[in-house]
Amino acid sequence: MSYDAEATRRRIFAAAIDEFAAHGLAGARVERIAAAAKANKQAIYLYFGGKDKLFGAVVRAKVDEVCHSSSIDPNALGESVGQLFDWYQEHPELIRLLLWEALESGPGAVPGEDERRAAYRDNVRDLVGAGVAAHLDEPARTRAAQDWMFTLLGLVAWNFAVPQLCRLVLDEDDERTALARRRSAVVGAVRALAAQRLEEASGQG
Repeated sequence: MSYDAEATRRRIFAAAIDEFAAHGLAGARVERIAAAAKANKQAIYLYFGGKDKLFGAVVRAKVDEVCHSSSIDPNALGESVGQLFDWYQEHPELIRLLLWEALESGPGAVPGEDERRAAYRDNVRDLVGAGVAAHLDEPARTRAAQDWMFTLLGLVAWNFAVPQLCRLVLDEDDERTALARRRSAVVGAVRALAAQRLEEASGQG
């Protein structure tokens, strides 16, 4: 049977997602990734250049995945945020990866920072193009869209970043029921914020 390099690469990548989400960059072990992927340890260095680069590739891929799987429609913010909430619930590994990245990178640059910043700028341009803060002049319009996107991401992601706080603050052991209510609360809050922004914009028009 011939060696399938692409299949090996995919297995390594999938195993790396689980390993990094569970242990972070410092705690992850190349040996465990290789064993889980049923691959030779040297293949990780051959295909990805080492553990640090593999971690960066994994984070970038998961961020790209959420960006391509869901988008923020300024004309349907509640529905967009609800879909984003569902995606994070189905893919809890992204939050864990981002938290590990924040803890281990500190204030320094993260792997692929320029490419990731460019992708977020594209998202912001889409929001501006769709009419977010249309009553403002540039660069205030772009800043408003950036604030909107970061706020919406925070409203969603925090529910999955600190499950212990969800349990303690909500005083509820049934995680599924709590998250369903949190989804409704987040969507409602976003709709209220959007309505307030629209009213403020009308008053300034």
